[in-house]
Amino acid sequence: MFAKLTRTSIAALTAAGIGLAAGGAALAQDMPGEGVTVTPLKSSIAEETFQTLLVMKALEELGYEVEDIKELEYAAAHIAIANGDGTFLADHWNPLHTDFYEQAGGDEKIYREGTYSPGALQGYLIDKATADEYAITNIEQMKDPEIAKLFDNNGDGTADLTGCTPGWGCEQVIEHQLDAFELRDTVTHNQGSYSAIIADTITRYKNGEPVFYYTWTPYWVSGVLVPGEDVVWLEVPFSSLPGERADVDTTLPNGKNYGFQANTQHIIANREWAEANPAAAKLFSIMELSSNDISAENLLMQEGQDSEADIERHADAWIEANRATFDGWLEEARAAAAE
Repeated sequence: MFAKLTRTSIAALTAAGIGLAAGGAALAQDMPGEGVTVTPLKSSIAEETFQTLLVMKALEELGYEVEDIKELEYAAAHIAIANGDGTFLADHWNPLHTDFYEQAGGDEKIYREGTYSPGALQGYLIDKATADEYAITNIEQMKDPEIAKLFDNNGDGTADLTGCTPGWGCEQVIEHQLDAFELRDTVTHNQGSYSAIIADTITRYKNGEPVFYYTWTPYWVSGVLVPGEDVVWLEVPFSSLPGERADVDTTLPNGKNYGFQANTQHIIANREWAEANPAAAKLFSIMELSSNDISAENLLMQEGQDSEADIERHADAWIEANRATFDGWLEEARAAAAE
């Protein structure tokens, strides 16, 4: 189902062409953001550029002067938003980034209304062939040295987990769970540039080797290693999260427990700025992007369309294909400014 939806979305993006439709005289007469500067923030994840650009382009059509994207990892970006050193971040994950949000000042300092993209999952996966052969369904089974050795890439006797880049938030969960599930002696959490280490993981999978990795959706990885076909999600023995989410139950509505809560992605902004700019605040609260469209664009990037010009073209194509929806957001934003 995921792969089919992804390929359908890719076709829609590709067929849409490039270039924005002309705004027309009516749009030019109503620019509530004229004279106001916007500083967009983004993490080092290149695949977040697409959804950030969509927000930037909408703000530009409202008359805002939008600067180039500034890259900051999530913890620093939340603080920058709270302090007014950045205007918005299009990829705040809730509840994964709860601690970052609260530590930066929470609702008092940060504006967070609406849901930009729902239905994001995270967790641990292994290749289906090894899972089926050894009946592996739960990460707790990695406590068995013989099971762990199946995923040993370097001969040290421990399972090699392709993990999370430091500073993203997911690494805190993984590190916490390695202790909680008593996996320190049998699992090594490999960290670094995620794009590089997951590429190596995919190469090993294609060579017929067992793989053990962390990932999330929406993201292109699950369009290449398709859950249920190529790989399977591992459940966890019990819910266990760090920080303020220590008592949270991570069981999903379908009864599965992958160790992470289902997340929603939000556009967050400096609260003082948002309150002074009701058009932008309204825009942030009503924009919504499907996880399938994000994954489709991310897969195009993975297949080689990853230059700045490529991603710009993807954003323009999405707007062209969804122009009525996009214009509806702009109309609501302008109406908010007129109230």
